[in-house]
Amino acid sequence: MADRPAVKSSGPRSAQARSEPIRTEQNAGAPDPLTIGRRLRHLRKAAGLTLSDVAEAAGISPSALSLFENGKREAKLSLLTTLAGVLGTDLGELLAVAPPSRRAALEIELERAQRSSGFKSLEIAAVKPGPRLQTEALESLVGLHRALARIQAERQATPEQARRANAELRAEMRRRGNYFGEIEKVAADLLTATGYEGGPITRSVVDRLAAHLGFRLRHSGDLPQSTRTVTDLAHRIIYLPQPDAGQHDSRSLALNALGHVVLGHEVPQDYSEFLRQRVEINYFAASLLIPERGALTLLRRAKAAKDIAIEDLRDAYAVSYETAAHRFTNLATRHLDLPVHFMRISKAGVIYKAYENDGVQFPMDASGAIEGQRVCRYWTARVVFDRPDLSSAYQQYTDTKSGTYWCTAIVDRTAQGLFSVNVGVPYADVKWMRGRETTERSRSRCPDPTCCALPPSELADRWEGMAWPSARVHSHLLAAMPPGVFPGVDQVEVLGFLERHSAD
Repeated sequence: MADRPAVKSSGPRSAQARSEPIRTEQNAGAPDPLTIGRRLRHLRKAAGLTLSDVAEAAGISPSALSLFENGKREAKLSLLTTLAGVLGTDLGELLAVAPPSRRAALEIELERAQRSSGFKSLEIAAVKPGPRLQTEALESLVGLHRALARIQAERQATPEQARRANAELRAEMRRRGNYFGEIEKVAADLLTATGYEGGPITRSVVDRLAAHLGFRLRHSGDLPQSTRTVTDLAHRIIYLPQPDAGQHDSRSLALNALGHVVLGHEVPQDYSEFLRQRVEINYFAASLLIPERGALTLLRRAKAAKDIAIEDLRDAYAVSYETAAHRFTNLATRHLDLPVHFMRISKAGVIYKAYENDGVQFPMDASGAIEGQRVCRYWTARVVFDRPDLSSAYQQYTDTKSGTYWCTAIVDRTAQGLFSVNVGVPYADVKWMRGRETTERSRSRCPDPTCCALPPSELADRWEGMAWPSARVHSHLLAAMPPGVFPGVDQVEVLGFLERHSAD
C-alpha cells in the first residue's frame, strides 16, 4: 500500500490559509441570525455605543439585544429596521450576507461548527469566541474544525466519492495487470508452512492455515446481519456464518478474514482505503484457493495446447466460476502475456464488477466509474441470458468501436437473481482459448444511443405519448454511503455479539 504523505505544519495557520476566503453556509444566500447578530455588534461598537444605549433607543432590554447579537434569537423585520436607524445605517446594510470583518467571519464559522451535531457528539466543551480570544487562537480553532469536518466527510463517503475511489483503484489494477506479487509471495509462504502439496484447498487446509496464524474458526448462527465474518482479536477466534451456501464460501470467508491479519491492515481512514483492503483480502483468498504455482502449470499447459478454459481452473480447485475467472485475470497478463477483461453483470445488464486491460470500452459515468452502468444488449455478457441452456458457457465474437473481442460467459444463479460472469480477450489472442471456433457473432455500436438504448423509431412513433412506466426508485440512489469506520456495519450488534460469545 502507498505511504501516506506527511502532514506539514506551519504554525497556527500558513500564509496561504490566512489569505483563504472564509466560507460559510450562508455566503451564497440570505443572511442567517448569526451573521445579522455579528453585524449588529460590529455597527454598535463602531458607533461607540453600549448594549444599554442601543437597547433603550430601540425599546428592548439589553439582554434581548445580546441574544440577537449572539444569533440565539431571530429579530423581526420591524425591529431590525428600528435597530438600523438607531445605528445610523439602513436595513440593506444590516442584512448584508457577508460578515462585517474577517474576525467576525471566523467567529461565525466557529460558533456554527460548535453548534453542529457532529461536534456535540464529541462531548467537548465549546470555546466562546469573545473579544478576549486572540485572533491566532481563533484561526487555529477554525482550522481544526475544518479538518474535523473533512475527516468526517471522508469517513462518510458520498456515492460519488465511492465511485471515484473505485475508479482510481481499478486504474491502479490495470497498471499492474491485476497482479499483486507481494500478496502472491505471502500466500505461497503460508501454504509451504502448513504442508500444502497440491490440489484443491480443503476446509482442513484452511483450518491448518488459521491455526498456524494462531486463530480458531468457529461457525455461528447469530452472526450480525451487517457482517460477513467477525474476528475476535482478543481471543483469536474468527466467527463465520453457518455453511449453508456451500463449502467454498466458508473457505473464502475464512481466508478473507485472515487476510486482514496477514496483510497488516489497520482501521481504514477513509472509504478509498476500505475499498483497497477489500481488494487485497479478496486477492489473498483467491491466491490461496488457487495457488499460483499449480494454476500456472495448468494454464501454461492449456496455452501450449491452445485450450485455455475458465471451467478447467474452476474444476481443478473446486471453486466458483467467478473465483476462477477472477484468478485467471490475476495471472493471464503477467504470466501468459494475455490482455483480458472481466465482468459480472445482472440480468438487466447492470455492471457489478469489472476489470480490463485489453482496451475494451466499458460504459462509464463522468467520474470514470463503471459499476452501476448498463452494458450493451449485444455483448456476450447479456446475450448469454437469452440462450435456451443457461447451465453451460456461451462464447461469442463481438465487434465494438474499440475492436473485436471474443468472450465466454456463464450464468450464475444466486439468491439475488441471475448474474453472468464474463471473461474476454482481443481477437488477436483468441487462438489460445477453448471455444474460439464459435460462429456466434454480434455487433455493438455503443455508446451510440441508437445501438440499443433507444427503441426503433417506428415503435417510438407508434407509442409516442401513450406510455408512462412507473420507475422503480432504489433508496440507495438518494442516500449517502453507509456511515462508520467499516461502512454499513452495526457496531452495537458486533460488540454485543462478541460479548455474548466471549464467555463460551
